[in-house]
Order: sequence, then C-alpha cells, then structure tokens
Amino acid sequence: MDARSWRLAAGRDVIASRKSRPSAGRSSVPVRGFPRAVRLGRRSEYQAVYRSGQRRSSQQFIVFFRSNGGEHSRFGISVKKALGGAVVRNRIKRRIREILRLSQSEIPSGWDIVIHPRSTVARAEFASLQAELLRLLRSVVK
Repeated sequence: MDARSWRLAAGRDVIASRKSRPSAGRSSVPVRGFPRAVRLGRRSEYQAVYRSGQRRSSQQFIVFFRSNGGEHSRFGISVKKALGGAVVRNRIKRRIREILRLSQSEIPSGWDIVIHPRSTVARAEFASLQAELLRLLRSVVK
C-alpha cells in the first residue's frame, strides 16, 4: 500500500495539528498520519479478527489478521497494561504507528490486522522492531 492509497483511504491529506504546522515562510507539506480509514475502531471489528482470523507470532509481536475484501488494510494496536504505565504504552503504540506509516508500500492490502506487542518491545531498537513487524506482515499474504 503506498502513501497515495492512505491519502485516498482518508479522503484527503491528513492535516497537521496547530502545534506542528509549519510557520509562515516554510513549505506546507501535508503530514501523513494514521487516518481513520486505515484503523480498526470498534470492539466488534477487533473481535471479528480474533474469532475468524489467523495469527502469527514472533519474539516481539503477535499479529492477528483476517481478509477484509477491501482495497486497503486496516490496523489495530492493543497494548496490555502489564507492559507499563500509560507513558510506556503510548510510546509503544507511537512506534508501531510510525513503522506502519514508513512502510506503507510494503504492507499487503485487503486485511484487518491487530498487533499485540510483547514485553520486549519497550526496550528494543526501532530498526529491529521494524524488520520483525514487516516480516510478520509479509507472512500474512502467504
């Protein structure tokens, strides 16, 4: 899935917040975030993936997935409270979202995917997280 399809899925370019908008004189480049169209939002959507989907696991992640028959994949991230306080859990989610954002073109389309990080994710380097998560996401298609 390329960056263009995420923009199309969102219906428009994602706009930066006021704090992150460039000041006058700088070029205005749209921020490519994590649009609502590529997110799983409802509990029922997560439950459908758990009930009728498949699962792959690695040392740092457990990935649940099922086909959604759509043009793009949708993602959900679920971090257990056992992994740490809110600051730690939110940092883990931000890192996973950034991996997904940077790797849009390498992620297979047409899947609902729920990502469960394991406890080792909090201390792991970003590059190793990215490599392992992409390997798991590529295995979804096989």
